[in-house]
This record gives sequence, structure tokens and C-alpha cells, in this order.
Amino acid sequence: MNPRDPALDGELDAPRSTQSLPSQAHGPGGRIEVVCGSMFSGKTEELIRRVKRALYGRQKVQAFKPRIDDRYDPTQIVSHGAIAIEAVPVANSESLMRRVEDGTQVVAIDEAQFFDRGIVEVCNELANQGRRVILAGLDQDYLGRPFPPMPDLMAIAEEVTKVRAVCTVCGGAASRSQRIIHEGSTVLVGGSDCYEARCRTCFRPREVRAGES
Repeated sequence: MNPRDPALDGELDAPRSTQSLPSQAHGPGGRIEVVCGSMFSGKTEELIRRVKRALYGRQKVQAFKPRIDDRYDPTQIVSHGAIAIEAVPVANSESLMRRVEDGTQVVAIDEAQFFDRGIVEVCNELANQGRRVILAGLDQDYLGRPFPPMPDLMAIAEEVTKVRAVCTVCGGAASRSQRIIHEGSTVLVGGSDCYEARCRTCFRPREVRAGES
């Protein structure tokens, strides 16, 4: 899983049909697995755990992440607990599809909610080729709404695992991401400086300013 130079990625980002890669058999049967939940719920750690098990099984694995997510490392998937694996940063779903190599049995994709809607078609095509596709991502945005394209990915997946965090207010099981800074954009890449995990009761589906609860 050696990442390529991200600077070269722009040369490969011109639109191109995902059907350009011919279907090939890469295993006994492809499938899609989605790991979803709120911030700090362990989604990325579960993704990495599954990747490492595949590597122990001597399977060929490629991991990808959206280029926009460079919080901890530009060429690694890194959990909030500092567990990491090497990954290729890509700009969009088409770029990801072109980088999947022949013989790759497992394709891992972190922060799937940051990809364009074409990621749904890409994952379907990869699974139809006999590959195992593992995705991790937020199922809800900061207002508690379904976070596209995650609902569509969950619908076509053979397996969906919802993981939960710990509510920072009451200590209960958290399923939502509370934004704690004043920012209206749906896409805001950040960590504990921008978000808290909240349960349904403690979640406030509104824009908030730092210092408010």
C-alpha cells in the first residue's frame, strides 16, 4: 500500500467513466461493508482493524482517503487514537477508481462522507468485480441530517456496522456529532477542537459558537 505522490494526483483527475476498468474476478464474491457513526465513535479504528486482518491473511489491500482530510497526515489514515495505516489521498471517486490495481482484493475507504455521489457506483463496480470494499464515515452531519452519500452506501452494503461514542455531556451512548464552533458549512474537517460526541438528548441541532453548550 505505498501511496503515490499527492502532487501527481491532479494529472489523473480528469473525468473518466468508471466502466473503463474491465470486470475481473478477485475473490469468491465481492461485498461492501460500511462502518458508520458519529465523531469519536471508533469508525476509523474499526476500518484499520479490518484492514490489518486482511493483511495478516496475505490479501492485497489498497486504502484510500479524501484529499481534503489532512488533519493528522496527508498520506495516512489516522484515527483519533493515533492508530494509522498508509493510504492514497484522492480528489474524487473517479480518481479512486483509476488507482485500484489489478489483483487488489480489499479496497478500504475512510471518511466516505466527503466523497462525491459517484462513490456509490464505484463501490458497486468494485464489489461486482469480486473485491471486498470497506468504508468508514459519518452517517449524520452536524445538524443531525443523513450525510450523503452515506445513506446510499448503507443501502447497497451487505454489512452495516453502527458504532457509538460516549456523550461528553451525560456519558451515555452518543450517536451524533455536535459542532462547537460557529461555522455554517456542512463540510468542516476537524477534531475535538470543532466537535463533541453527543447522545440524542444532549444534541443541539443548530449552529453554535465556541463556549456554548
